[in-house]
Order: sequence, then structure tokens, then C-alpha cells
Amino acid sequence: MSFSANDLRVGQGFDIHRFSDDPSRVLVLAGSVFDGERGLVGHSDADVISHACADALLGAVGLGDIGMHFPDTDPEWSGADSIRLLEHVVGLITADGWDVANIDCAVVCERPKLAPRRNEMQQRLTDVVGAPVTIKGNRAEQLGAIGRTEGIACFATALLVRSAPDTAVSNETDDDE
Repeated sequence: MSFSANDLRVGQGFDIHRFSDDPSRVLVLAGSVFDGERGLVGHSDADVISHACADALLGAVGLGDIGMHFPDTDPEWSGADSIRLLEHVVGLITADGWDVANIDCAVVCERPKLAPRRNEMQQRLTDVVGAPVTIKGNRAEQLGAIGRTEGIACFATALLVRSAPDTAVSNETDDDE
């Protein structure tokens, strides 16, 4: 199967949340709960990785951004599970004729350490998206708000492929003229 440039789309996603001072707020990253860590402030569960993935997918097909689909002014999304939001976004892009080829995420944080939970987080997102999702942990080396452990940021890049790519049709015939 061959693809033309019209059969591929790339999207860039970004999300950032600051840490909460509310001790009852849990930290959720890529759908995984990190017990004993400070949670992030957000209207939903503030899962920066899932949010960045959703934004990358939406952007790739020109369907806006996560805030357009799940506004933080709508009480319906208060405390929402971001994995459910990502599932909804995958449904939108699939309905628009696209499949996810892969998503690559760069998470910037001083804590928590992601390496011990990387496989679990990658598998959770891969299961939801239906394609490989990779997560890389990066430190801000004590620079800026992220480096001062004030929050977590995530960058995501998604590659999409048209569900039924155009195939070249041969104009040749077997006529004996």
C-alpha cells in the first residue's frame, strides 16, 4: 500500500498544568494514578499527557483543540477522566476518515520520575489510541516554573494516515489494437 502526502497528517499538541495545593487532588498521567504525588490543577483530572495527545490528534485533522470540545467553563467536564476525553477524540478522527499511526510525547517535569511507570503509561495510551504511543521524560534542569517543580508540561506529536488511502488506478488496458 502506498501513501501520498494527502494521506498523511501530522499534529502537534501541548498542555501544561501547575501542581495543586489541595491534598485530595490525585496526580494522573497517561491515565495512571501516581499515589503520594501532588495532583495538578485543572477542570478535569488535569492529565497533561492525555490532553497533549488529544490536541495533537485534533490539530492534525483540523478539528480545533481540546478546549473547543471540552471547555473548562462547562460543568459537564468537571473532574472528567481525560482517558475518556481522548477516547472521544479518537472517535472523532476515525469518523473523519483517519487512523492514528503513532503519537510521541515529551513530558517535562522534575517529578515524579516517569521511567518506573513508562511502560504502563505507554500501554494505557496505546490501548486507547489503537496505535503506538511513546513517552519520554525530560527534566527542566531547575530552569523556570517547571524546573522549580511548579507543574508539568507535555508536548505530543501525532502522525495520522487516511483510513482508506487513494490508490493509483492504472489506465492501461489489455486491448489488442
